[in-house]
Amino acid sequence: MSWTIFVYGTLKRGEPNEEVLTDTGTGQFELLGKATTLPKYPLVVASKYNIPFCLKEPGKGHRIVGEVYNIDADKLKALDELEAHPTFYCREIIEVEMASGEVKEAWIYLLPTWKPSLLEESSEMLVEYSSKGSHGREYVTSENCESEEDLWK
Repeated sequence: MSWTIFVYGTLKRGEPNEEVLTDTGTGQFELLGKATTLPKYPLVVASKYNIPFCLKEPGKGHRIVGEVYNIDADKLKALDELEAHPTFYCREIIEVEMASGEVKEAWIYLLPTWKPSLLEESSEMLVEYSSKGSHGREYVTSENCESEEDLWK
């Protein structure tokens, strides 16, 4: 295992894309535990597919709660493919605070560009994402998405 990654959305345990992370056919993983980002970010649910987006605007929003994993290079490749890195999301290193209080560096997928209306149209900035959360916008699987542009419709 050579990469540490922080996940905050559909890759978490019990969420719709969990199997992408936990499928050993696409690489190895080890759950290290829950963590919270040290920087604040806007975490919103948007598009007609109700996708959780963590916007690359540090200092705005909340410290985000998620999970930290150690993964191998094969798993990182699978996650980069899912997240369309670097053409859609960008992967960056940030600091996260583990539940134990230990601070670690971890990769996170952030949305680097978005329409200004995204923040205005979002009902709220979340601290922690759940597809079946109180926001009432359950995730729609990506099989129904025709293109990256389709995400914004």
